[in-house]
Amino acid sequence: MRITAKGEYAAKAVLYLSLRYPNVVTIQEVAAGHDIPLKYLEQILLTLKKSQLLASRRGVHGGYTLARPPEQITVGEVLRAVDGRFSETACLRAESSGQYSCPEAPTCGLRRLWQDVHESVDKILFSSNFSDVCRRTLASRPQGSPYPTDSAAAK
Repeated sequence: MRITAKGEYAAKAVLYLSLRYPNVVTIQEVAAGHDIPLKYLEQILLTLKKSQLLASRRGVHGGYTLARPPEQITVGEVLRAVDGRFSETACLRAESSGQYSCPEAPTCGLRRLWQDVHESVDKILFSSNFSDVCRRTLASRPQGSPYPTDSAAAK
């Protein structure tokens, strides 16, 4: 499994918004909090909004917030929204797209192992919600950490 920079930034942004939920947070605040290039973050947040994971508000007090409470958004949803399928090998990807069919697929032990890994990763990421991640973050947070703590998800 490989998480792209885009996936990692998306997860960090959703974690930040989870810690501030239900408040509206500016894109500048999220970018500064995680050293994410502003233009890149704009693209990521728009993708997450299109995927109905985030909501936005225009105007002077505008910004982004989660579209649902943190306990209803999984890490897997966020990664899939920005990266598509993220834990499969070339043989699984080729087979699912219909581009190639390996003659050894029905009996290949490696293919079955890769499928098991893919399913295990999906199970972990789609059962881990951002409320869980908030609790983990705050439990190991040193004093003076940049993470805000005004979220109901952190409790």
